[in-house]
Amino acid sequence: MTELSAHHVGITVTDLEETLAFYRDVLDLSLADRFSVGGEAFSDAVGVEGASADFAHLEADGVRIELVEYDPEARGSPAAGLNQPGAKHVGLSVDDLEAFADDLPEDVPTISGPRTTESGTTIMFLRDPEGNLIELLEA
Repeated sequence: MTELSAHHVGITVTDLEETLAFYRDVLDLSLADRFSVGGEAFSDAVGVEGASADFAHLEADGVRIELVEYDPEARGSPAAGLNQPGAKHVGLSVDDLEAFADDLPEDVPTISGPRTTESGTTIMFLRDPEGNLIELLEA
């Protein structure tokens, strides 16, 4: 069997520019690549007739986060709660979560401030401009 290796975590967004700015400017992730894809092969591969998409790849300490904006854009989305089947989130580690939380812009929506769990890990969740969940943790 062919050995698999991780390549990226993908998040579909409706406004690539706004979401990219958040991940780059607020979370301080570096932009690795930007590109667009379209054509029949892409449309067939993603199962969306006439699809094209704009992509941005960001680097997060060896993990590539892919933001993608599709045309045509689908309507509706799965429930956003963490306990919902199909829920997704990106987990990012920081050395000092309290300091990170203190430095967040006031308009960034958070579920709570830093909380230390029974496992000893301090976590908090925030949302990007599209409402996607991001977990920040200090192990």
